[in-house]
Amino acid sequence: MNSLQIFSGNSNRPLAEEICQYLGIPLGRANTTRFPDGEFNFQILENVRGSDVFIVQPTSPPVDSHLLELLIMIDAFRRSSADRITAVIPYYGYARGDKKDKPRIPISAKLVANLITTAGANRVLAVDLHAPQIQGFFDIPVDHLFAAPVMIDYFTKNPIDDLIVVAPDPGGAERARAYAKRLNADFAIVDKRRDKLQPGHAEAEVMNVVGNVEGRNALIVDDMVDTAGTLTKVADALRTSGARRILTSCVHAVLSGNAIERIKRSPLEKVVMTNTMPLTGICPTPLFECLSIAPLLAEAIKSIHDETSVSRLFI
Repeated sequence: MNSLQIFSGNSNRPLAEEICQYLGIPLGRANTTRFPDGEFNFQILENVRGSDVFIVQPTSPPVDSHLLELLIMIDAFRRSSADRITAVIPYYGYARGDKKDKPRIPISAKLVANLITTAGANRVLAVDLHAPQIQGFFDIPVDHLFAAPVMIDYFTKNPIDDLIVVAPDPGGAERARAYAKRLNADFAIVDKRRDKLQPGHAEAEVMNVVGNVEGRNALIVDDMVDTAGTLTKVADALRTSGARRILTSCVHAVLSGNAIERIKRSPLEKVVMTNTMPLTGICPTPLFECLSIAPLLAEAIKSIHDETSVSRLFI
């Protein structure tokens, strides 16, 4: 296999540049502009014939535009005779559409997987998929990384006394329990119920905190914060249950709508997130702290290129 080349779309170019800086290689040159009517105007400005190409393109909001950019870029590299094309997708849009839990709805995450495969990707590199089973939606290899080592390193270097790690729902219990074990902390779960009668994506109603958080410093661990509706209600429930300090960590800071204002009005003291999607103007502030996953992705890219184990990065 010939040279390693990394390219980026318009979704998170700063992350791609940071990955290249870590690896000591230049970011591949390409035209990523748009025509006056809004169509994506892409052209590779490098020779990629026989190259091992990595396309860094999280499908972050606007999801549809960035997904189509990714598909068009993959097609361009396939038609330019790249030897292998790896789609590096730190944030996988439509991941919440992973099952048919209501009548007459699509499984959007599977459709997106089909599109990426059909476009010509040979491999996918993802970070903290909202639903782990999405790996099985692909008929090509998927390397699924976790940002936990980055988060654990931060909280180890910035220890919190009398810590209790909190899962915002039973579905996040495994993740939160792993954090609690690594941080030598206690563990709690917030039980919640969604009103399925509401149109669209229902708001979460917090029902009960399972575990003793009174007088403790609580760290809510989640993979994604979108509208922050669930997060702030969990924080309110923890404060009502007597938690002293309330912090949260999330991998994907979508922060759509008035999420930032909700967080500012909540009892949350700090939100620690990663740069799987652009966070311009948000970090660093006293409330928001951003951790870089560029070294993690760079090491994974290096391992894939060198055909060595990626599992070493899970420790």
